Amino acid sequence: MSKDRIEPVKRIVVIGAGHVGFYVAERLSKLLKSDIKRGQVELMVIDPNQHMTYQPFLPEAAAGSISPRHGVVPLRQALKLCTILTGAVTEINHAERKLTVQPFVGPAREVEYDEVIVAPGSVTRPLPIPGLADVAIGIKSMGEAIWLRNHVLQRFDIAATTEDPDVRRKALTFVTVGGGFAGAETLGELEDLTANIVKNYPMLDADEIKWYLVEYANKILPEVGPEMGAYAARELTKRGVDIRLGTTLKSCIGGHVVLTDGEEFDTDTIIWTAGVMPNPMLKQSDLPIGPRGHLECNTRLQVATGVEAGKATIGEVVEGAWGAGDSAQVPDTSDFPMDWCTPSAQHAVRQAAILAENVYRKHVGRELKPYEHKYIGSVAGLGLYKGVANTFGFKAKGLLAWLMHRGYHLSRVPGTGRKGRVLADWIVGFFTKREMVQLGEIQAGREPFEAIAAGTDPARAAKSVG
Repeated sequence: MSKDRIEPVKRIVVIGAGHVGFYVAERLSKLLKSDIKRGQVELMVIDPNQHMTYQPFLPEAAAGSISPRHGVVPLRQALKLCTILTGAVTEINHAERKLTVQPFVGPAREVEYDEVIVAPGSVTRPLPIPGLADVAIGIKSMGEAIWLRNHVLQRFDIAATTEDPDVRRKALTFVTVGGGFAGAETLGELEDLTANIVKNYPMLDADEIKWYLVEYANKILPEVGPEMGAYAARELTKRGVDIRLGTTLKSCIGGHVVLTDGEEFDTDTIIWTAGVMPNPMLKQSDLPIGPRGHLECNTRLQVATGVEAGKATIGEVVEGAWGAGDSAQVPDTSDFPMDWCTPSAQHAVRQAAILAENVYRKHVGRELKPYEHKYIGSVAGLGLYKGVANTFGFKAKGLLAWLMHRGYHLSRVPGTGRKGRVLADWIVGFFTKREMVQLGEIQAGREPFEAIAAGTDPARAAKSVG
């Protein structure tokens, strides 16, 4: 506890500012507003970033449909009643109600708390595939989305200026591994982008662009149901995407892709979206962890042991510890055929509301509520004016589904100002052509100055960011 307080303060710490952490902090700060202002409660949010990323907008940011700044929410601006601590939690010692935070600069610091909400989110799940760590890129952060956009656009300049057919072929070959939401939406947006930007390169032919979608299962977009998933696959195939189902990436050393179906080719671009896993930080805690690495929780979103899959059992509760989202193992008690809630934004937002309510209810001595939900379906965008949707049994495709996709996410992104900025991006994009500029130099910003200071040619010294 802070020693400069005159009266005792109850500190509630939220670990993570993703979908769960942000919405919990936003809701809880409103419920506890009077206590926070009186100094009786401190609500602290700890995250390595100073913003919350609205991840469903990452594919559109990569394609240039929205400004990257409009897909993130500044924490200090949005959570004015919260104490924001920018750093990474490296250890949780719940037995002593302490955690360790590593700031960007300086030594680690210890933070004491009364209650902790553990919502660090998930991370990209890597596999031991030769070459993967050296050449692939994920799509979990806005930084990755910006890098990917610059990289894809730069491939066209490389292809347009080289006289080597192998370099050209490699530059214009793109691979996405993983056919879920992240993979299909990212591929759909970027394929749509490349189909448009090639028109600005008269020396290139659209037929030279090759897109591959590699998926281990026998279908893509399972979240929208088999019928809409099959439709999405057919539409992407019509657009020239080579979809390889029941296939995995065997190796990709130096960009030389080898698939398990025997296909081999070279590429400069491998987008890895083949699943997520719980944040490894959970291993550095004394909280109960399930067999898949998730934090064990009951349906009241308390950390607990002895909780059964698909059942609203309370189990043995760990007092003062709460969890939800991608890194939590919460029983799914709906009629949807899953034992545990899946790692999706739909669950995260809903769980956040119940979690915030339950922390408040415990604070004022009320009975806790269980997390119950009905599956409402899903929507997915596949590029401009293209999409699939399956909500409340209503199935849509094409333009209507695309409008449903955009409408849903516009309603969910936090803040009226943020909604207005995103909507303005879309309106301007409707009446104007896509921006074709790649700003790769922002990822090597100091190199030209360093080259000049060293007395060398900055053009020769600058490294490729592709």
